[in-house]
Parts: sequence; C-alpha cells; structure tokens
Amino acid sequence: MKWRKMKEAYTVSQVNGYIKNMFIKDMLLNRISIKGEVSNCKYHTSGHIYFTLKDGASQMACVMFAGQRAGLSFQMREGDAVIVSGSIQVYERDGKYQLYAQRIVLDGIGQLYERFEKLKAKLNEQGMFEKSHKLPIPPFPKKIGIVTAKTGAALQDIRNIAARRNPFVQLVLAPVQVQGFGAAESVARGIRRMDKYGVDIIIVARGGGSIEDLWAFNEESVARAVYACATPVISGVGHETDVTLIDYVADMRAPTPSAAAELAVYEIRALDEALAGYHAQMTRQMLDAIEAHKGRVQAKKDRLSLLSPQRRLAAKREKAELAGAAIANRMEAILKEKKARFSGAQEWLSSRMQAVLEKKHARLALCAARLKGISPLERFSQGYAYVAAGKKNVTSIRDVGEGTRLVVSVRDGDIFAEVTQVREHKA
Repeated sequence: MKWRKMKEAYTVSQVNGYIKNMFIKDMLLNRISIKGEVSNCKYHTSGHIYFTLKDGASQMACVMFAGQRAGLSFQMREGDAVIVSGSIQVYERDGKYQLYAQRIVLDGIGQLYERFEKLKAKLNEQGMFEKSHKLPIPPFPKKIGIVTAKTGAALQDIRNIAARRNPFVQLVLAPVQVQGFGAAESVARGIRRMDKYGVDIIIVARGGGSIEDLWAFNEESVARAVYACATPVISGVGHETDVTLIDYVADMRAPTPSAAAELAVYEIRALDEALAGYHAQMTRQMLDAIEAHKGRVQAKKDRLSLLSPQRRLAAKREKAELAGAAIANRMEAILKEKKARFSGAQEWLSSRMQAVLEKKHARLALCAARLKGISPLERFSQGYAYVAAGKKNVTSIRDVGEGTRLVVSVRDGDIFAEVTQVREHKA
C-alpha cells in the first residue's frame, strides 16, 4: 500500500506556536478565575511560586511569578482551597499549557480576609493605628461602659470578674447586636452612646466565633466610632488568636472579654494591700525622719559644747602639747638621721680607701711581673747567655771570625771561649 504524498509537514515549534496563538486570542482564557485545592506548592528562591490546582477529577499546573506576588496576601499551603485569577497560556518550549496566576485568594473566607487586609491598609495609611492617638487607661475607674450583647457569655464573664475584683465599680451596659445584618451599625451606635454617657472606660466585647461571626468588628464604621471616641476603649473580641480591626484602633487590646475586665477593673484587695503598704512605708519614713532630726539636734548640741571657752582652752593646750612632742620627735629623728649619714659616710670612705689600695697593689704586682719577665737574670736562669767580643755584643756571625776571643756570661759566671768555626743557618 502506498502513502499519499503529503502537501506539507510542520515542525513541532510551529504547531506549539499556533496553539499558543489560539490561547492568546481566546478572551475567556486571558481573564479567568479557577477554584480548586493547592497541591505540590513550591516557593522558588527566584521568588516564583509553582503549584498544582486540582479538584476531584482533574488538575492544572500553575505558576505565580515574583512580580505578581503582590496579588497574594497569605502563605499558601498544601490543601488550601483557593480561587486563582489569571490567564491560561501555552509554555511553547514544552508544549504544555498552565495557569499564570495574577491574584490568589482563599475560597469562601478568602474574600473576607482580602477585604480585611484592604481596609486595614487603608486605616493604617490614615494614621488610625498610631500610638500617639492612644488614650491612657484610667487605673481606678468608677464607672465602666460595656458594649456587647445583653444575652451573651461575654457580658456574664465581665460581670463575674468585676464583682470578684471590685464590687464597688459601676457597670453600664449598652446592649447591641454583635452578629448578622446591621450588627456593625448597632455596635457603632453603642460606642457613641457610651461615650456621651460619661463613663471612665468603654469595653467593646464579644465571645469567640468564625471570621464571619466577628465581621461586624471589622467594619469601617465601627473602627471609626472607636477612633473618634473621647473615652478610652478596651477591645475584647473573640478568643486570643482572633484579631479584628478595632484591636488596632482601640486604646488597649485584650485577648478575650474576661481579660478586658481584668485590665479595666482594679482589684480592691490589691489596692487595700497597696494602701497598707504605703501606710507602713510612710510610718517608717516618719520614724526615720524623727530619728534623723534627733541626730541633727544632738550634733548641734555637741557643737555648742565644743565651742565653750573651757573646751577651746583645753583643746589648745592639748594641741600645744602635741606640737611640742612632735617637735621633739622630729629633732630626735633628725639627729638619728645625721648620725646614720655620718656613719655611712665613714664606712664609705674606708671602703673606698681599701678599694684604692687594693687597686694599687694589683697594679704594682702586674708591673713586678712584667719587670721580672724582661730581667736578664731571669732569662739567664732559663738557659740564655750574653756573648761579647771585646766590648761589642755579638748578635750575628758577621760580628766574629775564626780565632775571635769571646766572653759568654751565664747565670752564675763568665765563660771565655775562642771561635774555631762559623756556620751560617740555611733559610
């Protein structure tokens, strides 16, 4: 069987380029949002994020480049349910398509979280979180306003703690709706009402719940009501891990409603103990001051006694005696010093003279040794002799000849001799 002649064969690059162009022209694929579960998430050192988006039946490769990271406001983890917005394009080199992410939010609560972050950034730029706007919390409030639901556990917790710490503090409730439609406006009105009522501190409280349950405390109207409040505000919303926008705006944040009550209501027993301690401290200080005053009086009394004529005369007599004794001691010390110096000088002179004598003796002995070394008698004793021909010293064979009469002087006498032969030494 023969194959039909093909009109044209395309390269792989041409086909991949053609498919890529088809994806680019598809408007739906250029702006699309896809939801699914995160899998194989890798944060690359380059700043890019590579992950797989999957559901129960299929999966898709995704990438978010470092330049798009501003569109991600949380740390992605395996199993996160997310909504990814971006474009689907073909990676021409590998012939694979993938989702190029530009924005990623958590599915469901992700949208609320994104709203929270945007509003937080907006209020922060307006300076509503600055510490310079925070009001100090009064340490001893008499009247505390509570903005919360009248049937919630938060109110009961605050009442119990306030009664235990200080039953004399007055609690004023502004019952509000803390969840559902209209809750934010209700909380904002309750804050403004308590501010006008004239309490010392306002506690805005609610028990724990999901982010949706606590959302009223993330609304801008509530945050602005807290910021505009002339009364110090303590926020006690949710559990310790829950954070709402009014936590940033309030003058003090408490992790729970119970903790807010602990911070607002001073403990009367501790105050009584502190007052007792202050009383004891003041008593000690008074006694110390009295003792110090007594000491100063006694010092002045002693000073007056010292200034009396008899005391001054006795002091001068004692001073004169001490001065005389000091002079005598000084004179005796001078005499001892002079004697010691004279004795030392005498010893020095004697030792100096002895040293000079020893030096002279040594030089004399050296000269005697030198004289002895050059003495003719000393040399005669060593076997040397003095030879003369008449009155002339014989120092060479040229000074004599055969028949010359010689006188040889040795250590103990003279020897008379006659030259019989002269022989010259060879060099």
